[in-house]
Amino acid sequence: MSAPEAVLTARNVSIEYEVDPPVKAVRNVSLTLHRGEILGLAGESGCGKTTLAYGMNRLLKAPALMTGGEIVFHDRNGTDIDVVALDGDGLRAFRWDKISMVFQGAMNSLNPVIDVRAQIFDIFDTHRPGMSKQDKQVRAEELLTLVGVDPSRLRSFPHELSGGMRQRMMIAMALALDPQVMVMDEPTTALDVVVQRGIIREIMRLRERLGFAVIFITHDLPMLIEISDRIAVMLQGEIVEQGTAEEIYRTPQHEYTKRLLSSFPSLTGERGDFVRTGSRVSQEEIR
Repeated sequence: MSAPEAVLTARNVSIEYEVDPPVKAVRNVSLTLHRGEILGLAGESGCGKTTLAYGMNRLLKAPALMTGGEIVFHDRNGTDIDVVALDGDGLRAFRWDKISMVFQGAMNSLNPVIDVRAQIFDIFDTHRPGMSKQDKQVRAEELLTLVGVDPSRLRSFPHELSGGMRQRMMIAMALALDPQVMVMDEPTTALDVVVQRGIIREIMRLRERLGFAVIFITHDLPMLIEISDRIAVMLQGEIVEQGTAEEIYRTPQHEYTKRLLSSFPSLTGERGDFVRTGSRVSQEEIR
């Protein structure tokens, strides 16, 4: 069996916030995302997950600065793109076309004073300037249908949509240019569990249909075990463990991974008491 084909490679990436004193948010992180897979990135709030994702997508803003490492995108046409070296038109062409991102908090990502149609059209105006208005309309309707939203909602403003529908709109926009990689930063945060489940099912269905790879960022390790092909566990800016979802679940190696797993109560088996361990909550089985 041949080795899986890589679509995105990060080697020894370090990112620092240039404040006083400097904060080393990401420390020598190396990751490989394979074509068509879901790579889960797990860790507690503040561990550097989102900062790493922004760095891989070249979305960092001051005072954040990538201080070391390389990021290479392996295009489906066989060429390698040095993401760190991109600027100007090259960077503009890369974003959304090769890699797109679903940001945490759809209401804050969508423009509240512009309807959904105009926001999707803006993607085409920027990246496909020769596209006719009719083609943009057809494609926008296709995108909404793809994510399970009635195309009539194109005329809606963000505040007129439910939380789940806004998140589906963000996924539709991220898919607009048929990217090869989608980075999803806590896409189900602030949604109730029923809507969360619907969004997760939608992501899985779209991944199977369209074949894009996903970097799925969350602190919810049990959910990642359910949906991911591989998982990387992050702590204090470093990747402390990587493996398949099965390996992380069955034979976790790092103590922090074990704590993450034990912090979620099982629906079966003996009852447990929740006890504080430092600043984290873990579950200790009653023996």
